[in-house]
Amino acid sequence: MENFRDYYEILGVSPEASGEEIKKVFRRLARRYHPDLNPGDKAAEEKFKDIGEAYEILSDPNKRSQYDQYSRFWKKKFNKKQSKSSTVRASGNRNGTSRSSTQDVDFSQFGDFNSFVEQLLNRGTVGRTTSTVPGRSSTRVNPSTTIRPGTTRTAYTVNTRDSAESRNQVQRRKDIEARLTLPLEKAYEGGRERIRLEDGRSLEVELPAGMVTGQRIRLKGQGIAGGNLFLKITVAPHPFFYIEGSDIFCQLPVTPAEAVLGGQIEVPTLDGRVKMTVPGGLRSGQRLRLARKGYPDHGGRGDQLVEIQIIVSQNPAPEVRELYEKLRKIENFNPRKDLPV
Repeated sequence: MENFRDYYEILGVSPEASGEEIKKVFRRLARRYHPDLNPGDKAAEEKFKDIGEAYEILSDPNKRSQYDQYSRFWKKKFNKKQSKSSTVRASGNRNGTSRSSTQDVDFSQFGDFNSFVEQLLNRGTVGRTTSTVPGRSSTRVNPSTTIRPGTTRTAYTVNTRDSAESRNQVQRRKDIEARLTLPLEKAYEGGRERIRLEDGRSLEVELPAGMVTGQRIRLKGQGIAGGNLFLKITVAPHPFFYIEGSDIFCQLPVTPAEAVLGGQIEVPTLDGRVKMTVPGGLRSGQRLRLARKGYPDHGGRGDQLVEIQIIVSQNPAPEVRELYEKLRKIENFNPRKDLPV
């Protein structure tokens, strides 16, 4: 198998890792290699893309199961004259959770590992038409540029994969569906965007604010022969924010001094950075709430939950170390005094 990529190795987890463990590792790596924190670092940018691709597959039970099944053939010469389809059945991890349901996957259609991954991620290319299920049609929209907060205009390419029936009977009215994956910031903001269809058309689309994964947006008359085009929204995982219902969750690092003394600290939100006054005596894992800074929901808005993470400098300056030495001598607080053992 050409160009095999070990996604477990990329994330640094074992093949038996639970979904929660994979999510936790992804968040840590995404923060570390995010392009905004590594400007101009091409290696970090490539690493960020790799861990994003690995997480997209390993976080989805069905995709992960297919990946595990197909990965068995790497380093082996695959004989296309062998049985054309292999059955992927539900498999459990050490935590007893099932990773997929039974389904047939034709592994012989993939000439190399990259083409398998492209299928697994539902990616297409302009001018290419395929159909994995006879009589059905599906489409996907891939962003052609990365959207960052403040961006107002971005072009998307819609890659359609339609059945032979709909291609041959062009006069028959038919609704089609496209998958549109958006960064969280763009899903939150909405606004007017341009998408390019595979047939060469370019459309201006008014996207609503506060879009969520699974939402469908109807483009009247933009399907086949006057049918409708439905955009099915997927909100991509974010390296810092995580949506919990209408609330937004994030982990915020603070210094020991900030934790002890409290005061005002800056917190990133979907509306930009805001000042939050925190009390003294913060604990790691403690959650604070920013009212109405969450996600839009039924005309209202949720809150943002900020989990405190106390971070200690690994290489303090000499004068800082000297102050800590003095503090250790005069401090009478013992956090281990009441241990139950």
